[in-house]
Amino acid sequence: MEKIEELKVDNLSFSFGFKEILKDINFKLKKGEVVSIVGPSGGGKTTLLHLCAKLLTLEEGKIRNSFKSSSFAFQEARLLPWKNVIDNISLGLKAKNIKKQKADELSKNIALKFGLQIDDFEKFPKDLSGGMKQRVSFARALVLNPSLLFLDEPFSALDIGLKKELQSLLIEEINTNQLSILFITHDLMEAIKLSDEILVLKAEPVGHIVKSFKIDTPREKRDDSFVYEQTAKLLSDEYIINTFELGFK
Repeated sequence: MEKIEELKVDNLSFSFGFKEILKDINFKLKKGEVVSIVGPSGGGKTTLLHLCAKLLTLEEGKIRNSFKSSSFAFQEARLLPWKNVIDNISLGLKAKNIKKQKADELSKNIALKFGLQIDDFEKFPKDLSGGMKQRVSFARALVLNPSLLFLDEPFSALDIGLKKELQSLLIEEINTNQLSILFITHDLMEAIKLSDEILVLKAEPVGHIVKSFKIDTPREKRDDSFVYEQTAKLLSDEYIINTFELGFK
């Protein structure tokens, strides 16, 4: 019997020194689903993502991750400045002992898919725009064909056109390969566009989930009108108002 792929977080709490950051966090991410975590800065979103990705050591509670593989795309591209585009994309493949010729072939194919040109392959990060660097970052994460992708506000510094383009590529990966995604964002519209479930993380007094919103409409049917309408509904929700401190004083 094939093992069910899922990420399950139970009763997670975490502190930095004497400062409590997260308390009693519970949620589940299943195969092919997208779960986003929204909330203001300082609420512990990135800390929670890093704990789920094992970039931080868990202190209290349980994280069960049965996904076959995972990768991470950060808010900053984090490319190695002394390596060109293809060498940056192929880093993970070579770490898995895939031969250079095959790793380069896979990297070039996904680079083209993410809108890079053949002329870009030999360029170094200093020669790339911010948007091109982010394309390389996404390609590096997805060339590994992960079952689970962790995203740390990857669209925040991108213009609207590039943001929509990369979101469409992600939706294609979700539909084609049943890619599962856990990502954090401040952008409610972004969360509505991509997510099956939106978790609202409030900072005060300690980071905790105050509400969950489910979105059943298929992603390919979430046009701009749908996203605007659902965003307006969320912005009128008392939990969103209190969490993001949107009330007028």
